Amino acid sequence: MMDQFNVLIVEDDFRVAGITQGYVEKVPGFSVSALAKTAAETKEELDKGSTPDVVLLDVYIPDAEGMSLFHIVREACPAAAIIFITAARESETIDKAFQGGAFDYLVKPLEFSRLKQSLERFARQRRILASKKELNQAEIDSMQQQGETPEEAAQDHLPKGIDRLTLDKFEELFTNQSESMTAAEVGRQIGASRSTARRYLEYLVSVGAIAARLKYGDVGRPERRYEKERP
Repeated sequence: MMDQFNVLIVEDDFRVAGITQGYVEKVPGFSVSALAKTAAETKEELDKGSTPDVVLLDVYIPDAEGMSLFHIVREACPAAAIIFITAARESETIDKAFQGGAFDYLVKPLEFSRLKQSLERFARQRRILASKKELNQAEIDSMQQQGETPEEAAQDHLPKGIDRLTLDKFEELFTNQSESMTAAEVGRQIGASRSTARRYLEYLVSVGAIAARLKYGDVGRPERRYEKERP
């Protein structure tokens, strides 16, 4: 099941706010939980106990001085990703935004494709961090990339014989599986034949999602076993 993320939009121009809301809700997994036109409305929303996952924030808010609202939102929602959407282009302002922990900085007029990239990068980071206790360098690097990672692109264009829903079952199995398994063992747990399991397992190996290793016994052919990629 896809994660769902709530977005708070802070924008004093109702037309821009409406356009931004439409853009957000075109990105799967994201919905706008509230709109605020002023600093006072933003504080009121946060005082309700609202905990947005993402805050889209303009620098120029009539009843807020400078970056003061940014710091208020940052303190109230330390886990939220704050993405600036603003006409402010001054290097000093941009530097303060990133120094203060802004997730991204988008300059108006807002382009849907650029906002989509930023939201998808946020979702990817959350997904990776939630799925593993330790990350390797490639996974850390992928969290910073705009757009799809090579692995995600490969999964969006699945080869013949690989079904998205079935593949999700294999991926979920290895998320919580610490021991290596043979194709036959995986097939029993998934409810698939050994040959079907082998096909999906080899696909996951090809995109770098899991690893395949040979285990040598005392007699007979070596056994091919599958496991999570080691950090």
